[in-house]
Amino acid sequence: MLELDDLTRHYGDVRALDGLTFSVEPGQVFGFVGANGAGKTTAMRIVMGVDRCDSGAVRWQGQPVDADARRQFGYMPEERGLYPKMPCRRQLTYLARLHGLSKSDAADRATRWLTHLGLADRADDKLEELSLGNQQRVQLAAALVHDPTLLVLDEPFSGLDPLGVDVMSEILLERAKQGVPAIFSSHQLELVERLCDAVAIIDRGRLVASGTVADLRRREQPMLRVDVDAPDPHGWVKGLPGVIGAEPNGQGVLIELAADADSDALLDAARAAGRVRHFGFVEPTLAQRYREVVVGPEEQVA
Repeated sequence: MLELDDLTRHYGDVRALDGLTFSVEPGQVFGFVGANGAGKTTAMRIVMGVDRCDSGAVRWQGQPVDADARRQFGYMPEERGLYPKMPCRRQLTYLARLHGLSKSDAADRATRWLTHLGLADRADDKLEELSLGNQQRVQLAAALVHDPTLLVLDEPFSGLDPLGVDVMSEILLERAKQGVPAIFSSHQLELVERLCDAVAIIDRGRLVASGTVADLRRREQPMLRVDVDAPDPHGWVKGLPGVIGAEPNGQGVLIELAADADSDALLDAARAAGRVRHFGFVEPTLAQRYREVVVGPEEQVA
């Protein structure tokens, strides 16, 4: 298990991390979500020893993370760190050797991962000769080539086409089935919701929500989706009794209700606004929960 315990980090007057605490269980695919500058990359760099924390601790299997433990981690930084003019197979073999594999085992691993990622025919091409999406696949292979005990991936899906997303998703799920936890950051919240067992959401270096995807989507207050053919399909709900928050949803609106709200009265208000095409209770998506905990429901009403 990976544990981040009360991490703080300052860059001058900027507090990049503010008491960040969460854990990633064995075999979990764990999503790390936040706006640009929220502190995701800083936290990942601290896990990998690329950066340091001002206070707090990172533990792996209950022990402080040291260089020996990190040598067994697989890291995919957001800023790509491979050699553009070196052939793909050669540099993967080199990286595997740095992790202690023999020359023959390193070469076998490099070939196996390039084949698995659909790059067998480009294995001896220079990295710079590949498309950005294929360079991303090679970067993932670099994180996997030494059979890591933990994957730490910073925006691994950035720049991938749908087929590339499918390939990377399958690999993360395969590794999770083998007990290897993976923590990855992404702005693609629909993808995070589909892939991840658990999620941490941070805002300005602070943890604002964490838990399983099901737990984060579960809520005490009911939520309605109402689609109305009206001159203002979003604004008719403003000021109605029992409405805690609302946000546009296509040609309709998602409405968060107080527990004692009168849904029949809300339906009457919708009918008064125009022809009601849809009226029903829904579970919020992860993207909606993200907006709530980061933006706040009072700022979402259009």
